[in-house]
Amino acid sequence: MALAEQIQTKVAPPGEAVVQFSVFTPNQLGRLHALVNLLGSKTVHVLALTVLDTTDSAIIRIVVDDPDRARTLLQSQGFPFAESPLVVTEVNSTEDLNKLMAALHEAELNINYLYTFIPHPHGKSMIGMSVEDNEMAAQALKRHHFPVLKQADISR
Repeated sequence: MALAEQIQTKVAPPGEAVVQFSVFTPNQLGRLHALVNLLGSKTVHVLALTVLDTTDSAIIRIVVDDPDRARTLLQSQGFPFAESPLVVTEVNSTEDLNKLMAALHEAELNINYLYTFIPHPHGKSMIGMSVEDNEMAAQALKRHHFPVLKQADISR
């Protein structure tokens, strides 16, 4: 069976957390292009992206609209990766960003890292965060009236 026949689009269940892929790769010219091209060639849209590089290697963190298809593609092309849930919310202004930071500070949560998404089709800015306790972060955000987005909310 051809790879294209094996891959089917699957809409994430409503309560499923946003999936982040951390792709481990040598720090070589063209590796990021190869990854983005692979995903795009199979209509997997990259919604957020950050790269942490060292002299020899890189970690490419990505969020996509179809994690199941991305997982299959990464495995079939030999990209080593890990998956982890990400807390994602929307912000509309610097004031919102300040309120977001205050909510997490109030909950005494450390942020491991965060990054923004490519603009959402609905025009809202989104931030993905790796925090020490996702459930506690989600509760703190909801208490402060920030939406906690799920995979189905960000998929196109």
